[in-house]
Amino acid sequence: MLLLYMAVLSSAFSGLLLLNGGVMVEGVAVKVTGNISKIEDASYFRIYYGNTFKVIKNDLDGKSYLLIQSNSKMAAKTKYCTPRIKSFVIPLANFSMDVSYFPVSFFELLGLMPSLKGITSERIASPCLLKLYNEGQLQMLNKSEPQQFSQYTAHFISYNSNQQTQSCNYVAFVPIGEQTPLQRAEWIKYLGVFANVETRANEIYDAVKSNYMCLANSAASKKLKPIVAWMEFNDGVWTFTKEAYKLKYIEDAGGENLDESINKITYNITTIEDMEQLHAILCTVDVLIDGTLTPDPFGYNATLFLQNLNIEDQSCLAFLSHESVWRHDKRLSTDLALDWFDGAVSQPQLVLADLMEMLFPTGNYTTTYFRNLLKGEEATSLGLENCDRDTFTAMEPTIIACT
Repeated sequence: MLLLYMAVLSSAFSGLLLLNGGVMVEGVAVKVTGNISKIEDASYFRIYYGNTFKVIKNDLDGKSYLLIQSNSKMAAKTKYCTPRIKSFVIPLANFSMDVSYFPVSFFELLGLMPSLKGITSERIASPCLLKLYNEGQLQMLNKSEPQQFSQYTAHFISYNSNQQTQSCNYVAFVPIGEQTPLQRAEWIKYLGVFANVETRANEIYDAVKSNYMCLANSAASKKLKPIVAWMEFNDGVWTFTKEAYKLKYIEDAGGENLDESINKITYNITTIEDMEQLHAILCTVDVLIDGTLTPDPFGYNATLFLQNLNIEDQSCLAFLSHESVWRHDKRLSTDLALDWFDGAVSQPQLVLADLMEMLFPTGNYTTTYFRNLLKGEEATSLGLENCDRDTFTAMEPTIIACT
Protein backbone atom coordinates (compact mmCIF):
# COMPACT_ATOMS: atom_id res chain seq x y z
CA MET A 1 0.00 0.00 0.00
CA LEU A 2 2.84 2.37 0.84
CA LEU A 3 4.43 1.68 -2.54
CA LEU A 4 1.13 2.41 -4.29
CA TYR A 5 0.81 5.71 -2.41
CA MET A 6 4.35 6.76 -3.27
CA ALA A 7 3.80 5.86 -6.92
CA VAL A 8 0.62 7.94 -7.06
CA LEU A 9 2.29 10.98 -5.55
CA SER A 10 5.34 10.57 -7.73
CA SER A 11 3.15 10.51 -10.82
CA ALA A 12 1.05 13.47 -9.73
CA PHE A 13 4.00 15.61 -8.63
CA SER A 14 6.31 14.74 -11.54
CA GLY A 15 8.33 17.77 -12.62
CA LEU A 16 7.04 20.00 -9.83
CA LEU A 17 8.92 22.39 -7.60
CA LEU A 18 7.85 23.18 -4.02
CA LEU A 19 7.97 26.90 -3.35
CA ASN A 20 7.67 28.89 -0.12
CA GLY A 21 4.15 28.84 1.31
CA GLY A 22 3.14 25.50 -0.10
CA VAL A 23 2.93 26.30 -3.82
CA MET A 24 4.01 23.88 -6.53
CA VAL A 25 4.57 24.80 -10.16
CA GLU A 26 5.93 22.91 -13.14
CA GLY A 27 9.51 23.85 -13.97
CA VAL A 28 11.69 26.39 -12.24
CA ALA A 29 11.00 29.14 -14.79
CA VAL A 30 7.23 29.34 -14.21
CA LYS A 31 6.03 32.23 -12.05
CA VAL A 32 3.03 31.55 -9.83
CA THR A 33 0.33 34.24 -10.11
CA GLY A 34 -3.43 34.56 -9.95
CA ASN A 35 -5.98 32.52 -8.07
CA ILE A 36 -3.89 30.69 -5.48
CA SER A 37 -3.79 30.50 -1.69
CA LYS A 38 -0.77 30.38 0.59
CA ILE A 39 -1.13 29.17 4.16
CA GLU A 40 0.01 31.70 6.75
CA ASP A 41 -1.20 30.40 10.10
CA ALA A 42 -2.94 27.02 9.93
CA SER A 43 -0.81 24.08 11.08
CA TYR A 44 -2.64 21.04 9.79
CA PHE A 45 -3.05 21.45 6.04
CA ARG A 46 -0.99 22.56 3.07
CA ILE A 47 -1.89 23.40 -0.53
CA TYR A 48 0.22 22.61 -3.60
CA TYR A 49 -0.39 23.75 -7.18
CA GLY A 50 0.31 22.20 -10.57
CA ASN A 51 -0.77 23.47 -13.97
CA THR A 52 -3.98 21.42 -14.12
CA PHE A 53 -4.32 20.13 -10.57
CA LYS A 54 -3.93 20.96 -6.91
CA VAL A 55 -3.14 18.84 -3.87
CA ILE A 56 -4.32 19.40 -0.30
CA LYS A 57 -2.37 17.58 2.39
CA ASN A 58 -4.59 17.20 5.46
CA ASP A 59 -2.54 16.19 8.47
CA LEU A 60 -5.61 15.69 10.67
CA ASP A 61 -7.07 12.84 8.64
CA GLY A 62 -3.76 11.76 7.09
CA LYS A 63 -5.03 12.11 3.53
CA SER A 64 -3.90 13.91 0.41
CA TYR A 65 -6.69 15.22 -1.80
CA LEU A 66 -5.77 15.38 -5.49
CA LEU A 67 -8.00 18.02 -7.12
CA ILE A 68 -8.04 17.89 -10.91
CA GLN A 69 -9.34 20.73 -13.06
CA SER A 70 -12.46 19.64 -14.97
CA ASN A 71 -11.19 21.02 -18.30
CA SER A 72 -7.98 18.97 -18.23
CA LYS A 73 -7.26 15.63 -19.92
CA MET A 74 -6.27 14.31 -16.53
CA ALA A 75 -9.85 14.69 -15.25
CA ALA A 76 -11.22 11.94 -17.45
CA LYS A 77 -8.34 9.54 -16.94
CA THR A 78 -7.42 9.83 -13.26
CA LYS A 79 -9.28 8.44 -10.29
CA TYR A 80 -7.74 7.59 -6.92
CA CYS A 81 -9.34 6.27 -3.76
CA THR A 82 -6.83 4.74 -1.36
CA PRO A 83 -6.29 5.03 2.41
CA ARG A 84 -3.85 7.86 1.67
CA ILE A 85 -5.06 9.71 -1.41
CA LYS A 86 -8.39 10.62 -2.98
CA SER A 87 -9.06 12.46 -6.22
CA PHE A 88 -11.82 14.94 -7.10
CA VAL A 89 -12.71 16.84 -10.25
CA ILE A 90 -13.01 20.57 -9.55
CA PRO A 91 -14.77 22.86 -9.25
CA LEU A 92 -17.19 20.55 -7.45
CA ALA A 93 -20.47 20.17 -9.32
CA ASN A 94 -22.36 19.61 -6.08
CA PHE A 95 -21.76 18.42 -2.54
CA SER A 96 -23.43 17.33 0.68
CA MET A 97 -22.37 17.65 4.30
CA ASP A 98 -22.79 16.11 7.70
CA VAL A 99 -23.96 19.22 9.55
CA SER A 100 -23.39 17.92 13.09
CA TYR A 101 -21.12 20.56 14.69
CA PHE A 102 -20.19 21.61 11.17
CA PRO A 103 -19.17 25.26 10.49
CA VAL A 104 -21.49 25.90 7.55
CA SER A 105 -20.60 29.60 7.72
CA PHE A 106 -17.37 28.93 5.78
CA PHE A 107 -19.44 27.85 2.78
CA GLU A 108 -21.72 30.88 3.19
CA LEU A 109 -18.78 33.29 3.22
CA LEU A 110 -17.46 31.74 0.01
CA GLY A 111 -20.86 31.84 -1.70
CA LEU A 112 -20.98 28.08 -2.23
CA MET A 113 -24.54 27.46 -1.03
CA PRO A 114 -25.95 27.02 -4.58
CA SER A 115 -23.84 23.85 -4.90
CA LEU A 116 -24.98 22.39 -1.56
CA LYS A 117 -27.60 19.75 -2.27
CA GLY A 118 -27.82 17.47 0.78
CA ILE A 119 -27.59 17.67 4.60
CA THR A 120 -27.91 15.12 7.40
CA SER A 121 -29.95 17.05 9.99
CA GLU A 122 -32.23 20.02 10.57
CA ARG A 123 -30.26 20.79 13.73
CA ILE A 124 -28.22 23.66 12.31
CA ALA A 125 -27.50 27.16 13.56
CA SER A 126 -27.46 28.87 10.13
CA PRO A 127 -30.82 30.59 9.48
CA CYS A 128 -30.13 30.77 5.75
CA LEU A 129 -29.36 27.07 5.54
CA LEU A 130 -32.60 26.37 7.37
CA LYS A 131 -34.38 28.58 4.86
CA LEU A 132 -32.85 26.67 1.96
CA TYR A 133 -34.06 23.40 3.45
CA ASN A 134 -37.57 24.71 4.07
CA GLU A 135 -37.73 25.95 0.49
CA GLY A 136 -37.01 22.42 -0.73
CA GLN A 137 -33.54 23.24 -2.07
CA LEU A 138 -31.81 20.56 0.01
CA GLN A 139 -32.28 16.82 0.35
CA MET A 140 -32.34 15.34 3.85
CA LEU A 141 -29.92 12.42 4.03
CA ASN A 142 -29.99 9.54 6.49
CA LYS A 143 -26.63 9.10 8.22
CA SER A 144 -27.37 5.42 8.70
CA GLU A 145 -27.58 5.03 4.92
CA PRO A 146 -24.24 6.45 3.72
CA GLN A 147 -24.83 5.17 0.21
CA GLN A 148 -27.07 8.22 -0.21
CA PHE A 149 -23.97 10.43 -0.13
CA SER A 150 -22.49 8.79 -3.24
CA GLN A 151 -24.75 10.82 -5.58
CA TYR A 152 -22.69 13.95 -4.81
CA THR A 153 -19.19 14.76 -6.00
CA ALA A 154 -18.11 15.36 -2.40
CA HIS A 155 -19.49 14.75 1.08
CA PHE A 156 -17.92 16.94 3.77
CA ILE A 157 -17.53 15.69 7.33
CA SER A 158 -16.22 17.53 10.38
CA TYR A 159 -14.72 14.60 12.25
CA ASN A 160 -12.50 11.60 11.67
CA SER A 161 -15.02 8.79 11.47
CA ASN A 162 -14.12 5.16 10.86
CA GLN A 163 -11.80 5.24 7.85
CA GLN A 164 -13.09 1.84 6.71
CA THR A 165 -16.65 3.13 6.29
CA GLN A 166 -15.76 6.30 4.38
CA SER A 167 -16.71 6.44 0.71
CA CYS A 168 -14.38 7.78 -1.95
CA ASN A 169 -16.16 11.16 -1.99
CA TYR A 170 -15.71 11.90 1.75
CA VAL A 171 -13.71 15.03 2.60
CA ALA A 172 -12.65 15.80 6.16
CA PHE A 173 -13.02 19.50 7.01
CA VAL A 174 -11.77 19.94 10.57
CA PRO A 175 -10.83 23.52 11.48
CA ILE A 176 -11.66 22.70 15.10
CA GLY A 177 -8.51 20.60 15.20
CA GLU A 178 -6.37 23.75 15.15
CA GLN A 179 -5.01 25.36 18.33
CA THR A 180 -5.70 29.08 17.79
CA PRO A 181 -8.70 31.10 16.54
CA LEU A 182 -6.94 32.40 13.42
CA GLN A 183 -5.62 28.96 12.52
CA ARG A 184 -9.21 27.73 12.55
CA ALA A 185 -10.44 30.64 10.44
CA GLU A 186 -7.82 30.05 7.76
CA TRP A 187 -9.49 26.77 6.81
CA ILE A 188 -11.67 28.88 4.53
CA LYS A 189 -8.74 28.56 2.10
CA TYR A 190 -9.07 24.76 2.32
CA LEU A 191 -12.64 24.98 1.01
CA GLY A 192 -11.80 27.63 -1.56
CA VAL A 193 -9.46 25.23 -3.36
CA PHE A 194 -12.33 22.80 -4.04
CA ALA A 195 -14.33 25.52 -5.82
CA ASN A 196 -11.52 27.48 -7.52
CA VAL A 197 -12.40 30.54 -5.42
CA GLU A 198 -9.04 31.09 -3.75
CA THR A 199 -9.22 34.83 -4.41
CA ARG A 200 -12.45 35.09 -2.42
CA ALA A 201 -11.06 32.88 0.36
CA ASN A 202 -7.92 35.01 0.59
CA GLU A 203 -9.96 38.22 0.77
CA ILE A 204 -12.18 36.87 3.54
CA TYR A 205 -9.28 35.58 5.62
CA ASP A 206 -7.26 38.76 5.13
CA ALA A 207 -10.22 40.85 6.35
CA VAL A 208 -10.87 38.59 9.33
CA LYS A 209 -7.21 38.40 10.33
CA SER A 210 -6.63 42.13 9.94
CA ASN A 211 -9.64 42.94 12.11
CA TYR A 212 -8.69 40.33 14.70
CA MET A 213 -5.10 41.58 14.96
CA CYS A 214 -6.23 45.21 15.20
CA LEU A 215 -8.49 44.30 18.13
CA ALA A 216 -5.77 42.19 19.77
CA ASN A 217 -3.23 44.99 19.46
CA SER A 218 -5.71 47.39 21.00
CA ALA A 219 -6.29 45.03 23.93
CA ALA A 220 -2.54 44.56 24.39
CA SER A 221 -2.21 48.21 25.36
CA LYS A 222 -4.41 47.69 28.44
CA LYS A 223 -2.36 47.85 31.63
CA LEU A 224 -4.88 46.03 33.81
CA LYS A 225 -5.32 42.34 32.89
CA PRO A 226 -8.47 40.81 34.42
CA ILE A 227 -8.11 37.17 35.47
CA VAL A 228 -10.52 34.91 33.61
CA ALA A 229 -11.68 31.40 34.50
CA TRP A 230 -13.27 29.41 31.66
CA MET A 231 -14.87 26.34 33.22
CA GLU A 232 -17.70 23.85 32.92
CA PHE A 233 -19.77 21.61 35.17
CA ASN A 234 -20.51 17.96 34.39
CA ASP A 235 -21.70 15.08 36.59
CA GLY A 236 -20.89 16.91 39.82
CA VAL A 237 -17.42 18.05 38.72
CA TRP A 238 -16.18 21.53 37.81
CA THR A 239 -13.37 21.57 35.25
CA PHE A 240 -11.14 24.45 34.11
CA THR A 241 -10.63 24.49 30.36
CA LYS A 242 -7.30 23.55 28.86
CA GLU A 243 -8.46 24.06 25.27
CA ALA A 244 -5.71 26.08 23.63
CA TYR A 245 -7.95 28.21 21.41
CA LYS A 246 -10.01 29.40 24.39
CA LEU A 247 -6.91 30.31 26.38
CA LYS A 248 -5.58 32.17 23.33
CA TYR A 249 -8.80 34.15 23.06
CA ILE A 250 -8.40 35.32 26.66
CA GLU A 251 -4.80 36.40 26.11
CA ASP A 252 -5.64 38.24 22.87
CA ALA A 253 -8.56 40.03 24.55
CA GLY A 254 -6.21 41.50 27.15
CA GLY A 255 -7.04 39.09 29.93
CA GLU A 256 -5.00 36.66 31.96
CA ASN A 257 -5.71 32.96 32.30
CA LEU A 258 -5.46 31.15 35.61
CA ASP A 259 -1.90 30.63 36.81
CA GLU A 260 -0.37 27.61 35.06
CA SER A 261 0.97 26.46 38.42
CA ILE A 262 -2.61 25.45 39.28
CA ASN A 263 -2.21 21.97 37.84
CA LYS A 264 -5.41 20.56 39.32
CA ILE A 265 -8.22 21.28 36.86
CA THR A 266 -11.13 19.15 38.20
CA TYR A 267 -13.07 19.70 41.43
CA ASN A 268 -15.81 17.42 42.77
CA ILE A 269 -18.59 19.31 44.57
CA THR A 270 -19.15 16.38 46.94
CA THR A 271 -15.58 16.59 48.26
CA ILE A 272 -15.02 19.26 50.92
CA GLU A 273 -11.31 19.59 50.18
CA ASP A 274 -11.97 20.02 46.44
CA MET A 275 -14.55 22.72 47.05
CA GLU A 276 -12.27 24.59 49.45
CA GLN A 277 -9.55 24.64 46.81
CA LEU A 278 -11.98 25.69 44.08
CA HIS A 279 -13.44 28.51 46.14
CA ALA A 280 -9.97 29.77 47.02
CA ILE A 281 -8.99 29.88 43.34
CA LEU A 282 -12.23 31.61 42.37
CA CYS A 283 -11.50 34.38 44.87
CA THR A 284 -8.75 35.49 42.46
CA VAL A 285 -11.02 35.54 39.39
CA ASP A 286 -12.49 38.71 37.85
CA VAL A 287 -14.49 37.21 34.97
CA LEU A 288 -15.97 33.72 34.79
CA ILE A 289 -17.14 31.97 31.64
CA ASP A 290 -19.45 29.03 32.27
CA GLY A 291 -19.16 26.62 29.35
CA THR A 292 -21.40 23.95 30.87
CA LEU A 293 -23.22 21.98 28.18
CA THR A 294 -26.90 21.63 28.93
CA PRO A 295 -29.88 20.08 27.12
CA ASP A 296 -31.86 23.25 27.96
CA PRO A 297 -29.79 26.40 27.27
CA PHE A 298 -32.92 28.55 27.43
CA GLY A 299 -33.56 27.34 30.97
CA TYR A 300 -29.98 27.63 32.21
CA ASN A 301 -29.88 30.64 34.53
CA ALA A 302 -27.93 32.25 37.38
CA THR A 303 -29.80 30.25 40.02
CA LEU A 304 -28.70 26.96 38.51
CA PHE A 305 -25.14 28.20 38.10
CA LEU A 306 -24.86 29.30 41.75
CA GLN A 307 -26.45 26.06 42.91
CA ASN A 308 -23.79 24.06 41.06
CA LEU A 309 -21.04 26.31 42.43
CA ASN A 310 -22.32 25.77 45.99
CA ILE A 311 -20.70 28.79 47.62
CA GLU A 312 -22.03 30.08 50.94
CA ASP A 313 -19.62 32.99 51.46
CA GLN A 314 -19.61 35.00 48.23
CA SER A 315 -17.92 38.10 49.64
CA CYS A 316 -14.55 37.54 47.94
CA LEU A 317 -15.90 36.68 44.49
CA ALA A 318 -15.31 39.66 42.21
CA PHE A 319 -17.07 38.05 39.25
CA LEU A 320 -20.26 37.95 41.32
CA SER A 321 -20.03 41.44 42.77
CA HIS A 322 -19.24 42.84 39.31
CA GLU A 323 -21.91 40.67 37.67
CA SER A 324 -19.49 39.13 35.21
CA VAL A 325 -20.52 35.52 34.62
CA TRP A 326 -20.95 34.63 30.97
CA ARG A 327 -22.00 31.80 28.67
CA HIS A 328 -21.22 31.35 24.97
CA ASP A 329 -24.69 30.04 24.05
CA LYS A 330 -26.32 33.36 23.17
CA ARG A 331 -27.08 32.31 19.58
CA LEU A 332 -28.75 28.96 18.97
CA SER A 333 -31.43 27.46 16.78
CA THR A 334 -34.79 26.22 17.95
CA ASP A 335 -33.25 22.72 17.75
CA LEU A 336 -30.49 23.92 20.13
CA ALA A 337 -27.65 24.01 17.62
CA LEU A 338 -25.10 26.52 18.95
CA ASP A 339 -23.72 29.11 16.56
CA TRP A 340 -20.57 28.91 18.70
CA PHE A 341 -19.67 25.79 16.70
CA ASP A 342 -20.48 27.49 13.39
CA GLY A 343 -20.20 31.24 12.87
CA ALA A 344 -17.79 31.74 15.75
CA VAL A 345 -15.27 29.44 14.06
CA SER A 346 -15.11 31.33 10.77
CA GLN A 347 -15.31 34.82 12.30
CA PRO A 348 -13.13 34.84 15.45
CA GLN A 349 -12.94 38.64 15.40
CA LEU A 350 -16.53 38.69 16.70
CA VAL A 351 -15.63 36.42 19.61
CA LEU A 352 -12.61 38.56 20.43
CA ALA A 353 -14.71 41.74 20.38
CA ASP A 354 -17.18 40.06 22.77
CA LEU A 355 -14.41 39.11 25.17
CA MET A 356 -12.93 42.59 25.14
CA GLU A 357 -16.31 44.03 26.12
CA MET A 358 -16.60 41.43 28.88
CA LEU A 359 -13.15 42.22 30.27
CA PHE A 360 -13.25 45.99 29.70
CA PRO A 361 -16.95 47.00 29.68
CA THR A 362 -17.89 50.09 27.69
CA GLY A 363 -21.64 49.65 27.76
CA ASN A 364 -21.98 50.59 24.08
CA TYR A 365 -21.23 47.23 22.47
CA THR A 366 -23.69 44.35 22.15
CA THR A 367 -22.04 40.94 22.34
CA THR A 368 -22.68 38.42 19.58
CA TYR A 369 -21.94 35.03 21.16
CA PHE A 370 -21.80 35.63 24.92
CA ARG A 371 -24.66 36.43 27.28
CA ASN A 372 -24.37 37.71 30.85
CA LEU A 373 -25.90 35.11 33.11
CA LEU A 374 -26.10 37.31 36.23
CA LYS A 375 -27.87 40.10 34.36
CA GLY A 376 -30.54 37.72 33.16
CA GLU A 377 -29.64 37.80 29.47
CA GLU A 378 -31.39 34.99 27.64
CA ALA A 379 -30.30 32.94 24.68
CA THR A 380 -31.46 34.15 21.26
CA SER A 381 -33.34 31.68 19.11
CA LEU A 382 -32.34 31.69 15.44
CA GLY A 383 -35.03 30.94 12.88
CA LEU A 384 -35.81 31.45 9.20
CA GLU A 385 -36.71 35.06 9.89
CA ASN A 386 -33.09 35.75 10.86
CA CYS A 387 -31.88 35.12 7.30
CA ASP A 388 -31.66 38.69 6.06
CA ARG A 389 -30.04 38.09 2.65
CA ASP A 390 -30.48 36.11 -0.54
CA THR A 391 -29.65 32.54 0.44
CA PHE A 392 -27.57 32.10 -2.72
CA THR A 393 -25.60 35.32 -2.16
CA ALA A 394 -22.22 35.14 -0.44
CA MET A 395 -22.24 36.32 3.15
CA GLU A 396 -19.86 39.14 4.04
CA PRO A 397 -17.77 39.01 7.23
CA THR A 398 -18.72 41.41 10.03
CA ILE A 399 -15.87 43.84 10.62
CA ILE A 400 -15.67 45.46 14.06
CA ALA A 401 -14.66 49.14 14.25
CA CYS A 402 -11.05 49.28 15.34
CA THR A 403 -8.30 51.88 15.32
